[in-house]
Amino acid sequence: MRRILITGGTGQVGTEMLRHIWPDDIQLVAPTRRELDLSDCESIGNFIAAGDFCGVINCGAYTAVDRAEDEVLTAWKVNALAPAALAVASKKRGIPIVHVSTDYVFDGLKNAPYTEDDPVAPLGVYGASKEAGEQGIRTGNPHHIILRTAWIFSAHGSNFVKTMLRLGKERSLIRVVNDQRGCPTGASDIASALRLITLRLTEDKGAPVGTYNFVNAGGATWYDLAREIFEQRKGAGHEVPALEPIGTSEYPTPARRPANSRLATEKFRRDFDMKPRDWTAALQQVLASISD
Repeated sequence: MRRILITGGTGQVGTEMLRHIWPDDIQLVAPTRRELDLSDCESIGNFIAAGDFCGVINCGAYTAVDRAEDEVLTAWKVNALAPAALAVASKKRGIPIVHVSTDYVFDGLKNAPYTEDDPVAPLGVYGASKEAGEQGIRTGNPHHIILRTAWIFSAHGSNFVKTMLRLGKERSLIRVVNDQRGCPTGASDIASALRLITLRLTEDKGAPVGTYNFVNAGGATWYDLAREIFEQRKGAGHEVPALEPIGTSEYPTPARRPANSRLATEKFRRDFDMKPRDWTAALQQVLASISD
């Protein structure tokens, strides 16, 4: 039996990872926070040293973007030091590591989708800590893949789609930012990509390594995403609120967001022969799984 360690098993992507169908000889090990504390680097090393793992998938992260501006140390422990510790420990065991990163490593000033080779320039603590985590992975274990993704949504956890559905029941009008553009991406689709990557890395010593982008196809603003959510809900016979597009300046937050965080996926499609589906299809699947 081949054992794969998954951190962040209760998060959106981790939950979907555990729901996916894996080969019969694969056992997924998803420890709780009590069993594996990502803010404790020593415990990370001990946990991997004691486990007979063939690979590590790091889905764990501190994702409270605004709160990170005040909780700097916690964000850096989980997003920067933990990936470095995971990389070092996995290298000692001679196994690969797959790490989930974010579009927030970019400043959003580019007008086109970001490629893997574009320079990083995070705007806040969250993005900076995640970029540092990428460096920890790269320097800690050369047998790695960093998968950058963005705007994650699912039927569970905290995300924009669930927030819109909640607000749609409470308000007749919702004001939504319309000058930030990104790539909405289903957690289940990310899990599928991680599954493909991990199996390749654990089975093929010549498998590609490095940094990749993976998001659902197509771009949108937050307003576009909200509009599509309620259009699909309306088509299913639900009452929907009115939407009003606003600018970022009308919705101030502690952390700055990149105005453009679209990610190009040509490199991933070429090396792993997997074409991401359109984000509207992923959204339809998630909405169908949410009961009122």
